[in-house]
Amino acid sequence: MKLLTFAIPCYNSAAYMEKCINSLLAGGDDVEIIIVDDGSTKDNTLEIAKKYEALYPGIVKAVHQENGGHGEAVNTGLRNATGRFYKVVDSDDWVDGKSYKKVLETLKSFSEDNEPDMMICNYVYEKVGAPRKKVVHYRNVFPIEKMFGWDEMLAKFKVDQYILMHSVIYKTSVLKECALELPKHTFYVDNIFVFEPLPFVKKMYYLDTNFYRYFIGRDDQSVNEKVMISRIDQQLRVTRRMIESYLSLEHNNEKCRYYMRNYLRIMMEISSIFLILSGTKENLAKKKELWKFVKERDAKLYKELRYCALGWSVNIPGGPVGRGISKIGYKVMNKLIGFN
Repeated sequence: MKLLTFAIPCYNSAAYMEKCINSLLAGGDDVEIIIVDDGSTKDNTLEIAKKYEALYPGIVKAVHQENGGHGEAVNTGLRNATGRFYKVVDSDDWVDGKSYKKVLETLKSFSEDNEPDMMICNYVYEKVGAPRKKVVHYRNVFPIEKMFGWDEMLAKFKVDQYILMHSVIYKTSVLKECALELPKHTFYVDNIFVFEPLPFVKKMYYLDTNFYRYFIGRDDQSVNEKVMISRIDQQLRVTRRMIESYLSLEHNNEKCRYYMRNYLRIMMEISSIFLILSGTKENLAKKKELWKFVKERDAKLYKELRYCALGWSVNIPGGPVGRGISKIGYKVMNKLIGFN
């Protein structure tokens, strides 16, 4: 069994995927790198994947599939994974060499009868043109470099500190235990990937190292503001699924439940603000429908999501004036955090 499986979803990624792959090869025989070509049509993504498979047999595996979207590529990686732990690295991102070494040493230090269900590391926004690289860390939230459970969290998460796909390494058996299956042909499913396994997580470990480098700058990226508005229906689909998941799963730990509820607050805020930014009557109607959906599913959850700072920020009364204030708030937060 490998120590750590990396899945790299690739779709027409030839221009940048080699930087990602090369950063992961430093793990040697401790890792396996599953490059999933998601039906690329415009370049030689599959040929590059096969080249690395031939050069590094036993480490790199090239898998081709009909186009199913990012989520299906993550699913395919998980189906083929043999590592004790599983991590997704997008093809335009990469990992830091020094931190990578520390991650592997830490994973090796765990015995199989005492290992975390989830390990969290820092990530860095590699935003094109940004004079400073923003580091997202969790030093004020989690105990550092020790095993802990939900009840041992130190403080509440700040808005920019939520666990994302970039920061998480899951124990492979946990993902399989919760029967994680991401939807096909849907963007923004990385939120589901982090969210749905959380009730199955009992033990965690926070390694305070800047491991993942999250590139932001391509015009066609899924987090580009215009792209997000154009794909808002997919964002809504993901948000609704997360709400249904939260309401259907058993939550044995109140702090886990609290964290998941706050994650939903962020998802509702993101969905709402991009519906507002679009400015169309159709999308403003979709915003009302989204909040109505939550209210009809669970009145208590609706109150928890609606009557908080984030819920208030995207539901300011006053029609166009209120929406204008919401837009200004979004612009300020984006300038501070730089999330797209």
